[in-house]
Amino acid sequence: MIVKIENTFICDNSNECEKGCFFLKTSQNEKFLNQALEKKAKIISIDECKKFLNIDENIKIIGITGTNGKTTTAGAIYSILLDLGFKCALMGTRGSFINDKNITPKGLTTAPILQTLELLSLASKEKCEFLIMEVSSHALVQNRIEGLEFKAKIFTNITQDHLDFHKDFQNYQAAKESFFTDECMKFINKDAKAIKFNVKGAFTYGVENPSYYHIKAYALKNGIEAVVNFGKESFMIDSSLVGLFNLYNLLAASACVNELVKPNLKELERAISNFGGIEGRMQIVAKDVIVDFAHTPDGIEKVLDALKYRDLIVVFGAGGNRDKTKRPLMAKIAKHYAKKLIITSDNPRFEEPMDIINDILSGIEKDENVFVECDRKEAIKKALEFKNKDEFVVILGKGDETYQEIKGVKYPFNDKEVVLEILKEGK
Repeated sequence: MIVKIENTFICDNSNECEKGCFFLKTSQNEKFLNQALEKKAKIISIDECKKFLNIDENIKIIGITGTNGKTTTAGAIYSILLDLGFKCALMGTRGSFINDKNITPKGLTTAPILQTLELLSLASKEKCEFLIMEVSSHALVQNRIEGLEFKAKIFTNITQDHLDFHKDFQNYQAAKESFFTDECMKFINKDAKAIKFNVKGAFTYGVENPSYYHIKAYALKNGIEAVVNFGKESFMIDSSLVGLFNLYNLLAASACVNELVKPNLKELERAISNFGGIEGRMQIVAKDVIVDFAHTPDGIEKVLDALKYRDLIVVFGAGGNRDKTKRPLMAKIAKHYAKKLIITSDNPRFEEPMDIINDILSGIEKDENVFVECDRKEAIKKALEFKNKDEFVVILGKGDETYQEIKGVKYPFNDKEVVLEILKEGK
């Protein structure tokens, strides 16, 4: 990556170096220092890079990590703070934003540090007071947040994911725990699987277990209504979002905002209500048709459990070249909730789609309510044809992704657009 500055540029890849440029030394690329020096680049540290980019060190960085809920929780904090009158930047799975303006497209959950510093530089020019960012377990292991000082950190939950990278759950958990060893403000979900964290600066939140930010009462029939108690005070969550998992996301977001800026609670309630959710997360794309990004056993269970009051036709697959052990587990959960189950392709990457589908099928007994359709568009079409007026179609795994990755090529594909196209053709 290259960031242009006056008369030259900063890069983090020694292959991009040329005489007079600056090479940002990180723990990821320091083994390439000699190559950068051979090309007559000047080596700079992250602190020096911040000065070159005129980054305002007063910008408060909020980091969210967890298996599920990062994107919605980050989006909620961003939306609430903007509604309360603060200038903010946001970085994550959906790209980066400054004050409601999209700056970069979708990419890694957590960008390399130079990309984050570039956004901080832009945020400084726009007088932002906050940067909210998703922090992945990969980024924690690879130290992609090196040199960043966080004002607040949030732990959403931890369930099985990314074992292709971490090798086992213990390594995955250790990666998440490494984020919570310092003394900054942190918000820990007391109802999730317990993790180790530094208790200094920690606030807990929860629905079931005793916690500082605690849900006293809630209803999920029409969106979300809940009473949040903290200390001797309370506020309401009244939201159009669906499901218990979104109550946790909103609770974490509102607790974090409340501690950081101490807003008027009536204004906080109004800002929470104004958050309409994230594209591709429990998104109603047509009448009784929902698209969601869920691609882990826990994620799928949370989405389908939130919709269990309806008969469900579920479409899902699994990504190629990723954790294979979760495939049969996802199938078991989907079959438990689905009236009809259509197993299809997701992003097969360099695996054969039918090999992935067979891994999924190994978790369940195939019966007359389980269908296999390798072509994702045809699978979605089949679900819409099956649907009667009392049923919900739930399409899982890709959310608002705009491509399908096959053999190293990203072909245009968006679940929402496919649904709308099929419905239009059927008229």
